[in-house]
Amino acid sequence: MENKDEKNGEQEQKLDQSSSELSHVKRVERLTGRPAHVFLRRGVFFAHRDFDDILNAYERGEKFYLYTGRGPSSEALHLGHLVPFMFTKYLQDAFKVPLVIQLTDDEKCMWKNLSVEESQRLAHENAKDIIACGFDISKTFIFSDFDYVGGAFYKNMVKVAKCVTYNKVVGIFGFTGEDHIGKVSFPPVQAVPSFPTSFPHLFSGKDNLRCLIPCAIDQDPYFRMTRDVAPRIGYHKPALIESSFFPALQGESGKMSASDPNSAIYVTDSAKDIKNKINKHAFTGGQESIEKHRKYGANLEVDIPIKYLNFFLEDDAELEHIKKEYGAGRMLTGEVKKWLIEVLTELVERHQRARAAVTDEMVDAFMAVRPLPNMFD
Repeated sequence: MENKDEKNGEQEQKLDQSSSELSHVKRVERLTGRPAHVFLRRGVFFAHRDFDDILNAYERGEKFYLYTGRGPSSEALHLGHLVPFMFTKYLQDAFKVPLVIQLTDDEKCMWKNLSVEESQRLAHENAKDIIACGFDISKTFIFSDFDYVGGAFYKNMVKVAKCVTYNKVVGIFGFTGEDHIGKVSFPPVQAVPSFPTSFPHLFSGKDNLRCLIPCAIDQDPYFRMTRDVAPRIGYHKPALIESSFFPALQGESGKMSASDPNSAIYVTDSAKDIKNKINKHAFTGGQESIEKHRKYGANLEVDIPIKYLNFFLEDDAELEHIKKEYGAGRMLTGEVKKWLIEVLTELVERHQRARAAVTDEMVDAFMAVRPLPNMFD
């Protein structure tokens, strides 16, 4: 007799690598009546699980909700942290659907050895950066785990926890005998925002509402586990649309780290900081001399300024022009860096202005447990 759980587990390993295929892009544009986001057009969000099911349901007139999150481990976000939120805002605006944003202050307290109070403070500060991305307060509920977990949310956590063996969670997350039990018990906390009954103040009577999760690819293990469990406790599997890693300034071998401020562009950086970081630390594919560069051109596959422009330069024609000229050696590394500095300075300064306008009262309003009567308008 066929073991369906085993079969489902095998299928969950296979990630559909086609969220940026032309058919998806055109279909999203047709369903929403607006141009696809640059992250979708250029394959930044490059993979998905069941995104087609979401689009099929939407085409039938069925709504869905969005779920994304942030682990508040530092005061300042870097540009890589902004990517999922920028894309999620586009999805909220384009599909006119509600959004829940989880701040996992409990997770960071356990993983980063932060105090409970410091984790809560960072969650509050990070919420300001998230709100600054422009989310619609009439369609958005932001919650921190320390404040919200309980009631229906906790009931779903227990249901998930009963379905996942210790061996399974060790296999997925690599826990060892040295890890405290808080880490082992955390995955259900991140799983259950995928289920509408976790939010009775929002989705009462909408137990079949589907969920779409925009996130970075490193979050996939959490949601493979969630998708394995969901049908066993009576829910739709959450759909995922996942982004590639945002590279460190030092290149693909580097890692963005708060301990190395020169590894990333932060949303708190000044125009001078951005200029210095790009000019001094951005790894390039340009040749070692102008003569060689003119002859051989740049290696665009490893060039960080080109990779960053692929994320943040809106104009497709401009990007193609830069890649063509730089790749052929007619444009120099310094010129490409200058272009990137302008793009990132404008982006960061715009974010800083938006964040400065976010008050503590606005954070409280977004995080208030309340119905959202116009969330599907």
